[in-house]
Amino acid sequence: MEKYQKISVGDAPRTELHDKLGLTGAEISINSMPAGASVPFVHSHKQNEEIYGMLSGKAVMTLDGEPVELNTGDWLRVAPSVKRQLAAAAGSAVSYICIQVKEGSLEQMTATDAII
Repeated sequence: MEKYQKISVGDAPRTELHDKLGLTGAEISINSMPAGASVPFVHSHKQNEEIYGMLSGKAVMTLDGEPVELNTGDWLRVAPSVKRQLAAAAGSAVSYICIQVKEGSLEQMTATDAII
């Protein structure tokens, strides 16, 4: 395995980084949707929590039927069992990052994992 990988995602509507970077501990996708568009399905997960970071625009995330407004700079963690669907606001294209990791799997953080 390479010591590092570098890519550019350009302006693709969705780029999944697990294959492109050889990720082994997380699934990360970079996404964009035009105004008024939505993810075409409602979903939940068996084990993985998702973390959404709003890079630009406004959106609504429906979580177990409850709408939650998201704006540029907002971050949202969603537990595995929660049913979710993201939609760009009617007047705003949206770009966001979605990080998916196994809930409860983080054993060390920077302060305890770093070798200085």
